[in-house]
Amino acid sequence: MAVDPGKLEQFVGKAIGDLGAALSAALVVIGDKLGLYKAMADAGPLLPAELAGRTATAERYVREWLNAQAAAGYVNYDANTGRYFLSEEQAVALVDESSPACVLGGFQAMTAAMKAEPKISEGFRTGRGVGWHEHDPGLFQGTERFFRPGYAANLVSAWIPALDDVEAKLQAGARVADVGCGHGVSTMLMARAYPKSTVVGFDYHAPSIERARQLATEAGLGERVGFAVAPAKSYPGRDYDLVTFFDCLHDMGDPVGAAAHVRSTLKPDGTWMLVEPFANDRPEDNFNPVGRVFYSASTLICTPASLAQEVGLALGAQAGEARLREVVLKAGFTRVRRATQTPFNLVLEVRP
Repeated sequence: MAVDPGKLEQFVGKAIGDLGAALSAALVVIGDKLGLYKAMADAGPLLPAELAGRTATAERYVREWLNAQAAAGYVNYDANTGRYFLSEEQAVALVDESSPACVLGGFQAMTAAMKAEPKISEGFRTGRGVGWHEHDPGLFQGTERFFRPGYAANLVSAWIPALDDVEAKLQAGARVADVGCGHGVSTMLMARAYPKSTVVGFDYHAPSIERARQLATEAGLGERVGFAVAPAKSYPGRDYDLVTFFDCLHDMGDPVGAAAHVRSTLKPDGTWMLVEPFANDRPEDNFNPVGRVFYSASTLICTPASLAQEVGLALGAQAGEARLREVVLKAGFTRVRRATQTPFNLVLEVRP
């Protein structure tokens, strides 16, 4: 087939843009780690030497970093004065970790995930998986930072109220199991919002549970929330009023088995809140910027994690509601309802 020079040029231009984006990701992590963005926020236009002075960094590095960031549109440059500055919107996304718009955790997590490329390439050849625990530790911290603002903005204010009768139970005092809790962000949000309830977080990854306990102590929640190392198919306890899975079912090797265990631990009138990355059921309907991020993360993290476990169903981060419903019903649940959604999450209410 004859090559269309115009289309070729257009595609190469797109690839160059992606190459620049990949390189910029490392520079965002550097700006976050060294406090460059924080030093720029509310400081007004700065010369490279001034930013270097504020952050105890080398001016020559800072100048090159600023030019790269300006070329990427992550900072602004005033050619008349030679100074650089953050807009209010850039400052929210690059400094304010309480905002759902903050992107810092995502960059930290994804650059850490890229370090597993040799293992993932070998997995392509062999079909073997790569466990969550085999990744660079930056992935664990970045994931916590990435999900924390969205959970803080939605979990108590929108997601739990969207479930039938659950909020009233939590306010009165309920038993809650937060499975696949990671560093315990979701666990602590529920414990803080519903002090009469007993909330326990479970995760198979021991370093994450250790970190969750540390964070709970620092937050003054050490006596109100518990954490334990346990896999999703065998976490302890019975008669839970609420079991929650936040963005983790698709990572599991045997999600049907995990769902069946959830059913065995719920009260007859209990609820399973299943939160998963937003996805439409047809792949082509996810070919958009959000889908691109989720499919890419799924290739590097989620699918290999599932393939490293028993069964290895490998749902992937873009499973979609129909596939999730299939898993849940196969495990013996009878009622599944989409309670709510965000551009990034599906929230399903699952009942026995």
